[in-house]
Order: sequence, then structure tokens, then C-alpha cells
Amino acid sequence: MNITSVAYRNGRRLGDVALDDISEAMQQPDSFVWLDLHEPDDALLLKIQEEFGLHELSIEDARHAHQRPKIETDGDSLFIVLKSARLADGQVVYGETHLFVGPRFLVSVRHGDSPAGEQARKHSESNPAMLAKGPGFALYAALDTVVDNYLPIVAQFEREFDAIETDIFKDTFDRLIIERLYELKRKLLQLRNAALPVTDISAELIRLHEGLMPKELRPYLRDVQDHVARVVGLVDGMREMLTTAMQVNLALVGHNQNEVVKRLAGWGAILAIPTVVFSLYGMNFAWMPELTWKPGYPMAVAATLLGCIYVHRRLRRDGWV
Repeated sequence: MNITSVAYRNGRRLGDVALDDISEAMQQPDSFVWLDLHEPDDALLLKIQEEFGLHELSIEDARHAHQRPKIETDGDSLFIVLKSARLADGQVVYGETHLFVGPRFLVSVRHGDSPAGEQARKHSESNPAMLAKGPGFALYAALDTVVDNYLPIVAQFEREFDAIETDIFKDTFDRLIIERLYELKRKLLQLRNAALPVTDISAELIRLHEGLMPKELRPYLRDVQDHVARVVGLVDGMREMLTTAMQVNLALVGHNQNEVVKRLAGWGAILAIPTVVFSLYGMNFAWMPELTWKPGYPMAVAATLLGCIYVHRRLRRDGWV
């Protein structure tokens, strides 16, 4: 469990604040408190609920995590859930961030690997003029940090797709390639489900809640929407490419199988000639045909060979053998 509590006034960081002193710090004019909690226990969440007057259902959601991304209104405060993601050693690690926003406070409860902590705080403190607008700008910094971490993941997925793209267009069936494609498509869908709800969250913050999000912050929220739209657009485009690639691979495999069937059918037609001839006369020749003609046997063999050669040349010209 990690706790960071910082007080701000007029966009300037005043310093760390003890949990017991948060109420006094929020009473100072033009100030607010940003409390960041990572994997808090139940006792701490209950204390936070009492300190900030948060709804018990929102606290219950923040306690158990695994919530869908959403935004809810509780009196003069907001409760926002975000799905965060980050690259770690080439692998995508997902986390969850719960944000409680009021006129004088921002409480971030993080589960798993979530970047909306120190990274978001540095982002907001780099612009003290906007941070002076209150916790709304800190909320924007948290949203922007989560969304910005989606873009490197999309780039990683593009590299994975490029790595297997050359194998996709082989005309032989490779189950491993199909499994890799389906796994990549599953990961793309997971990232899309994490990113897309941020668009609705930002839209609601722009349209409503002007007390928490002043008009000066709306361009910043539209910037978050643009970043989300870019992520979702790239993900959707890649999903279309994956679907098309799988269809092309299956078509090539089917075409190759048809070529094999054509060749087998061609050789079957060639072998049908001696089969018919020799099945007609049997295996014991005494001059035949018909039945005591001495040139019969060599003539039957010669006719069979000529027929096979003729059919083979015709089929080869048509690409069947």
C-alpha cells in the first residue's frame, strides 16, 4: 500500500499533508488536496470515505476493482473509473484507476500497474497556471496520462503484426500463425474496450460539471478525446487488416488444396485408360483381341500408351498435371 497526499494552492505545490490534516488543508482558500492511493486496504478506504464524504457504493467499487470504465455523479463530486495499460518488458500490463473528484479534492485509487500517480502529478505540476483552476486540471492530467500510455501499446501491436505478416501469405496452413493472429486480435479488442469509454467520459465532462471542469479546461479534454479517437482508429484499422489477412491466408490454402485436387484428378484420368483396357481383357493374354489375333496384345498396349500420352499432354497444357 502506497499513500501520497499533496496540497496545492493557486497552482503551486504546498507540500505533503498527513491524512488527519486533510480537512484543515481543504479549508484554505484557493487550495485543494490530491490524495493518491495504491492498493489501499479496507480500513483506509473507510477513513477516506468519512474524510471526503464519498458514497459507500463508490467506495465498494474502488475496493474490489474489476469495474467497467464509467463516470457517475454523487452530489457535488464525481466518481470515474479508468482502465489503464502500460508496456513492461514488451508485455501489456493492465491496471485500474478510480478517481473521486470534488471542488477541493482529487482522490485517485489505483489497482495493479496504473501510471495515473506520480506521472500524472508531474504532468499537472508542469502547468501551474492551469492547475490553479482546481482539481479539474489534475483530473485532466490523470486522463491524459492513461490515454498517452495506450499509444506505445498500439505501436507494439503494429510491430507484432509486421513480424508475422510475411508468414500470413504462405499457401500452406500453419496453425501457429492463425493462433498468433487470433491472440493479437484478442489483445486489440481488450485495448479498444479500455480506451473507447474515455471518449464518453470526456464528453460528459465537457458538456456537464462546469463547476468542476471550467471552460478553460475544455480544450484539454477535447485533446484527450482526439488521442482516444486516434488509438481507437488505429486499433480498428489493425483489426480489419488482421481479419483480411486471415481470410487471404485461408483463401491461399484453399487454392493450394484445389491445385492438389486438380493434379490428382488429372492423373486419375490418365490412369483410367489402362484401367479400362486391362479390366476389359483381364490379365491373361493369348494373342487377343479379338481373341486369336496375334498382333492384339502389342496393339492393345500401344493404344493404351498412346491414349495416356495424349491425355497427359492435354492436361499438362491446361495446368492440371
